[in-house]
Amino acid sequence: MLDKINKLLAEVSHIKAASADEIEAIRIKYLSKKGEISELMNDFRNVASDQKREVGMKLNELKEKAQARINELKEALENNNTVSDDIDLTRTAYPIPLGTRHPLSIVKKEICDIFRRLGFSIAEGPEVEDDWHVFSALNFADDHPARDMQDTFFISHDPQVLLRTHTSSVQTRVMEKTQPPIRIICPGRVYRNEAISYRAHCFFHQVEALYIDKNVSFADLRQVLLYFAKEMFGADTKIRLRPSYFPFTEPSAEMDISCNICGGKGCPFCKHTGWVEILGCGMVHPNVLDNCGIDSKEYTGYALGMGIERITNLKYRVKDLRYFSENDKRFLEQFESAY
Repeated sequence: MLDKINKLLAEVSHIKAASADEIEAIRIKYLSKKGEISELMNDFRNVASDQKREVGMKLNELKEKAQARINELKEALENNNTVSDDIDLTRTAYPIPLGTRHPLSIVKKEICDIFRRLGFSIAEGPEVEDDWHVFSALNFADDHPARDMQDTFFISHDPQVLLRTHTSSVQTRVMEKTQPPIRIICPGRVYRNEAISYRAHCFFHQVEALYIDKNVSFADLRQVLLYFAKEMFGADTKIRLRPSYFPFTEPSAEMDISCNICGGKGCPFCKHTGWVEILGCGMVHPNVLDNCGIDSKEYTGYALGMGIERITNLKYRVKDLRYFSENDKRFLEQFESAY
């Protein structure tokens, strides 16, 4: 029996297994009720009395070594399962290739940060809107071209449900539910039925601002516009306001900034005028205030709106609007160093 025990001891120490099934087969072979070690235990009663002590010690050693070896195999298998074969554990953790923010996200954050410093808070609303919040509440006439299918995406055949054409719809929702003072900015995506080209797209992004309180004047609007232009494009930036028309503001204006490429001297980008248009603005029309439940005789306010793509073009000189929605890595990787 001692010879058989010694033979099994040598065998057990060299056991190998590559799977849980193989380990279980080894356990059954040696440690089950009908296994080889169990059979030796049963035969122990036939050992001569003067050999029982030596044989018993060897038998216990064999059982302990077999159990220990099976435990080692199980532990090794579990460790292998937690580490993927394609991971190089000797590889340094750096450098790790980092992602990048989208240029529109970078510029939107910068615009929002500027207005936050002026006390504006962010307001958001749905992209699928109704006629009232997009047009009627904003003083659009019933026959205004913006209500035509050529300009606006309508949902199904219901003329009352549409994709918002500007984030002014967020302003009307806030004005309906909030009494002045109101000081908000409304960033978001908008939709218009336009042919896609290098200078136009069927969807784009806007940031609009609204301030309503007692005794708000056009001078307040101009100071905010000047502050924004200098913060966004540099301290030497100049602005000019040109009379314009929007149904929801009166008086209305469009704002130009001195060309940040040529410094106002004239170049192909600004068509040699030295000026580049960036946004529309004006004093909130009294009809809009009344439509939203705000007393236009007590309160006044200003509103302004700009296209984020337009500001991004000026800041990064992107010549084709389609780049912003094509997800071309070669384009996006140019903004890796941007915050």
